[in-house]
Amino acid sequence: MKHTIQQSPFKVLNFTSACLLLVAALLWPPFVSTAAELETQQADTDALEREEGARETLLSDVRAYAQRIQEMESSDGAFAPGLTEDLLGLGLALQRNGDHEQAVKVFKRGIHLSRINEGLYSRRQLSLLQGEIASHIAMGALSEADERQRYLYRVQAKTLSDVTRGQALMQHALWQRQAYEAGIGEDPFARLVNMWSLYRYALTEFAKIDGETSPTLLPPLYGMLRAQYLLSGFVGETTNGRFRTGGIYGDEESRQIAYASQSYKQGSSVIRAIYDIEIAQNDVKLEDTAEVLLMLGDWQFWHGKRNEALETYGELYGELAEGEAAQQLRGQLLDTPQPLPGLIGVRALPEPVDEQEGRLLLEFGVSDRGRVVNVVRLDDNVQNDTKAGDVISRLKRTPFRPRIDDGLPVDTEGLRWAYDISVW
Repeated sequence: MKHTIQQSPFKVLNFTSACLLLVAALLWPPFVSTAAELETQQADTDALEREEGARETLLSDVRAYAQRIQEMESSDGAFAPGLTEDLLGLGLALQRNGDHEQAVKVFKRGIHLSRINEGLYSRRQLSLLQGEIASHIAMGALSEADERQRYLYRVQAKTLSDVTRGQALMQHALWQRQAYEAGIGEDPFARLVNMWSLYRYALTEFAKIDGETSPTLLPPLYGMLRAQYLLSGFVGETTNGRFRTGGIYGDEESRQIAYASQSYKQGSSVIRAIYDIEIAQNDVKLEDTAEVLLMLGDWQFWHGKRNEALETYGELYGELAEGEAAQQLRGQLLDTPQPLPGLIGVRALPEPVDEQEGRLLLEFGVSDRGRVVNVVRLDDNVQNDTKAGDVISRLKRTPFRPRIDDGLPVDTEGLRWAYDISVW
């Protein structure tokens, strides 16, 4: 007798549905992936089209300027005065297009025409020179950029007056520092002396216009203070926001040692001038004057003038004793040791980051004399060992303003600081 297995329609339906669901489950991910891929591809296509559109616009600008120049040459000759402006426009268009080599040639031609038509020191040269310098820097031709910076300075000295002259002096002072950091030329120390002098000249120009207590004098004064830190041997923050761990140039060391005493006096005078300007303002705030006084104490401490620094810190501690707001400010300024110098632009160390973000985590203490002690590395990022060693070495050499408690320096233990070592 044959036996047949009877399956209920319900069970057959469940099995069929399960198969369909399984097939759908197997097929669905490719559909999702394909949709995501298509969306990504479309975004890439749109970005490429925008890039091509922008490039075509730039090329269109280049062609338009070139056509206008050709037409003007045909009608008015190769030395037509009107060519200068179009050469500037063409050079800037080439620059935006990344063709710096050709841009330099165009800028130089514009400068040459300006000298022929308007004299050796015409103001019209300034934008052309600035464009040429920017392209030299973009190509890494720093010596050429430096030579043109010197010529730009001569033209500006002959053509600029009032506030524009001071602003130009500030820009040249910044270039002197950048050239110092890049090692351009045979005498880096002279760069720092020039940097100081240019900021001082800018200070004089602004004072003539705005008076000796104007806030416009603060930027050149802070520039002068940064120059003094560099002249007295500072190694740390650079103009691009990174940090050096090496020492000073070897041929500078003897001169910097000899300059230390003079630098200390000049820096102290600059800080007192900043303080005088701050207190002369109608809207002066407690934190403004407190931070300048702290800056003076830090300058003294960094130069090894411990007794003078402690007197300044004690004076500040006392001035911030009255009132809740003053005491809160005192805590912000004096409750935690800080690396010296801490002035923006010449900081000894970068700001610590959150422990989850930093690739290097250190625990250390700071003695009452501002020395880093008991440094322990807490992270396990072994791939960063070489860079971490450089950072730890730098940290150990860096003087700190100690924590100030009841007007006196005290030891501090258990500081945990994390660093993003990509800035080193």
